Amino acid sequence: MGLILGSGGKGGRRGRRALNAEINVTPFVDVMLVLLIVFMVTAPMLVRGEQLNLPRTTSAPIKSDPNDAPLTVWVKADGTVLIQQTEMEIEGLGAQLQAIVGEGYDKDVFLYADEAVPYGIVMQVTAEVRGAGFTRMSFVTEQKSDQPR
Repeated sequence: MGLILGSGGKGGRRGRRALNAEINVTPFVDVMLVLLIVFMVTAPMLVRGEQLNLPRTTSAPIKSDPNDAPLTVWVKADGTVLIQQTEMEIEGLGAQLQAIVGEGYDKDVFLYADEAVPYGIVMQVTAEVRGAGFTRMSFVTEQKSDQPR
């Protein structure tokens, strides 16, 4: 809190000291900016994915709401299937996805499949996702570039 010291107006007489009723928000803004920078730096580190060699295509980017975390299904090169980061068998995939639909999830499903995975396994996973009741599914790839990997 600060004080305003002044002459009171007449000659050299001193008037009463008046309190300054303004709030100094500079420290608050400084703290908020530091927190913003900390969260901007650490947020990308919290997103964990699987190491996959995604197929390269020239397709357009997937449009999704950045505030909604999509349901991700991963198929590794060895045929291992994961929902988010939970590993499971392909046979149990449909039941798990039906439980997710039962909880009210109605967003897109993003399928990440390694390019070494046989087409039959990708189609089996796709059939399980569709059979569980999901109507919107996106296949995630990398952008094709002129440079080799």
